[in-house]
Amino acid sequence: MKIHLVTTGGTIEKIYSEQSGQVENLGAKIDRYLQSLRLPDAHIEVTQLMNKDSLEMTDEDRALVLAVVRVKASEAPVVITHGTDTMVETGRLLKENLTGLKFPVILTGAMTPLGFERSDGLQNLTESLFAARTLSAGVWIVIHNQVFDATQTRKDREHARFIPA
Repeated sequence: MKIHLVTTGGTIEKIYSEQSGQVENLGAKIDRYLQSLRLPDAHIEVTQLMNKDSLEMTDEDRALVLAVVRVKASEAPVVITHGTDTMVETGRLLKENLTGLKFPVILTGAMTPLGFERSDGLQNLTESLFAARTLSAGVWIVIHNQVFDATQTRKDREHARFIPA
């Protein structure tokens, strides 16, 4: 089964920069983690769209995500890796503008970068790939073993999780 994976950056893609002493979006690393998963009958097609913290995403960036997802979602499910701070905003834009979907469109991300101790990134990525095969058409957020309608959730910063809106 084909699944499109569109990467936009966010915490899931962040790395620690020794030069700056900061955790930053410097390079894509999703491919490396996909290779560690057992996905025998899945064909994951990765599109690295951008590598930004979602707080730095612009309206133009979101329009690009929409345009790419519109094309990809016409032929297969789509999983989008995205920063959690504005994931709901992008989810709303997608839900408002993608009508007549035949496949699910799923946003996911992480509170802690892939590869860091206690990262939730690989779990969320894996669960999203599974959800792409099982959810009905629509725009969803899949994170921490939960599924949310993209317009019916919000990030609870105090508890580092998503909850119903």
